[in-house]
Amino acid sequence: MSGLELPQGRTFDRWRAPYAADPALSRGRLVPEPVSPTRSEFQRDRDRIVHATAFRRLKHKTQVFVYHEGDHYRTRLTHTIEVAQIARSLARALGLDEDLAEALALSHDLGHTPFGHTGEDALEACLATHGGFDHNAQALRIVTALEQRYAGFDGLNLSWETLEGLVKHNGPLVGPDGRPTARYARHGVPKAILDYDARHPLWLDSHASAEAQVAAIADDIAYDAHDIDDGLRAGLFDLADLRKVPFLDELLGEIDKAWPGLERGRAIHELGRRVITRFVEDVIRESGRRLAALQPADADAVRRAGHPVIAFSPALEAADKAIKAFLFPNMYRHASVVAIRKEADRVVRDLFARFVADPSLLPSEWQPGTADGDALALRVCDYIAGMTDRFALQEHRRLFDDTPELR
Repeated sequence: MSGLELPQGRTFDRWRAPYAADPALSRGRLVPEPVSPTRSEFQRDRDRIVHATAFRRLKHKTQVFVYHEGDHYRTRLTHTIEVAQIARSLARALGLDEDLAEALALSHDLGHTPFGHTGEDALEACLATHGGFDHNAQALRIVTALEQRYAGFDGLNLSWETLEGLVKHNGPLVGPDGRPTARYARHGVPKAILDYDARHPLWLDSHASAEAQVAAIADDIAYDAHDIDDGLRAGLFDLADLRKVPFLDELLGEIDKAWPGLERGRAIHELGRRVITRFVEDVIRESGRRLAALQPADADAVRRAGHPVIAFSPALEAADKAIKAFLFPNMYRHASVVAIRKEADRVVRDLFARFVADPSLLPSEWQPGTADGDALALRVCDYIAGMTDRFALQEHRRLFDDTPELR
């Protein structure tokens, strides 16, 4: 496809809006590398993420249910793939860089622990006196230090735009005065982020690119759709229960009208498709309206807007909140899920306490180089956070006599 000629001799593809992140204008990488003759900077980032060890581990990390609860429930990997598909669809419709949006979607969960949010909560408690645990900061550590695949540097040496989006896809980390935003009011901005920012500033006081915002909202859409699907298939609630949510009641009414008496399995799939479609189309309309009002001349104008440009309309934002309000007691806090969460929490806490008490139990490559309390706690955290569900259970069986079955 021919390009659109712009001043200074630059050429945008016709589908890329002026406010899209432009790989040709990337702020670069911490360690300079030659330009690829076949891929853009953001394509290279995406490819490096897909080939990372941490990405493969997502296959055996819990989304809501533990990995052996059933082959058809989402894992972190299948969730990530669904987020990437939605992010690409949104980016394409809005004239954004699809490769950057996809790279951010594929990397957004790299820092998650085994056993879903249960593992994250357990590590947060274990690290309460060491700065706490944050999965975004852990993802940054993975892609800037812990992955060791290249001869010339630690991490993946991703572009500034991908690292910025990874850290800030949920919004600024500090305000104009440099004080942490509400999300980080308790522990402050994680040290891992501040340390990297000191070497390669990520503009922590601004919003991220529109592509990063797309990845973040795609995550919300995917969560809503597939947690409804998984919850229904697990028998935690039924289709009739979903009618308590007006948005879902409307969609179920449409399905009943179009296909009276439709079998349950097909109705579940039809509902999931309609949830995703309604949210995606709403985001495109609302974001298009915001972008038209802002008229950003470039990607930095999006960063400086002072508010998100990728968003739900007020009506669909309310629907999103209502779905999450339904899922919290009916799925995430369902008695059967809570029982598993309690045991998974014990596994993580046991492992952390044992490794801190006796670091010699760690594999040789994970042995800490210092006995400093914070350094040791961080090293143990890195090791546990990278575990899959089944490896965490395997390590627990190696070190303890009463490992739970998590069923």
